[in-house]
Amino acid sequence: MQGIHHIAIICSDYDRSKHFYVKLLGFPILRETYRAARDSYKLDLQVGEQAQIELFSFPHPPDRPNNPEACGLRHLAFKVADLNATVADLSAKGIEIEPIRLDELTGKRFTFFKDPDGLPLELYEV
Repeated sequence: MQGIHHIAIICSDYDRSKHFYVKLLGFPILRETYRAARDSYKLDLQVGEQAQIELFSFPHPPDRPNNPEACGLRHLAFKVADLNATVADLSAKGIEIEPIRLDELTGKRFTFFKDPDGLPLELYEV
């Protein structure tokens, strides 16, 4: 394996999630496709130099299990060079950010916030 190609996210409100990931988080759009047979959008977003997020809309997706230790993907972490600046930028855009913590294993700082559907997202300072 050579790395992560993409992370797929299914959202409940396509326009709201598109605004969040593109306008607030700043991920560039690679392509946007409407699939009429599925009544579904697929939005490909560039993350860094090699990875992508595939943002999907489907009619009536089931709710995500929301307890912190539910089986499955726990959270998605984005690496950032300056955690304070990133937190300040997102906070200014109205995104609620948890207090910054220290990873006791690596000594690195990190924090969490949520996307419009409650998906936990992490900022990890490298």
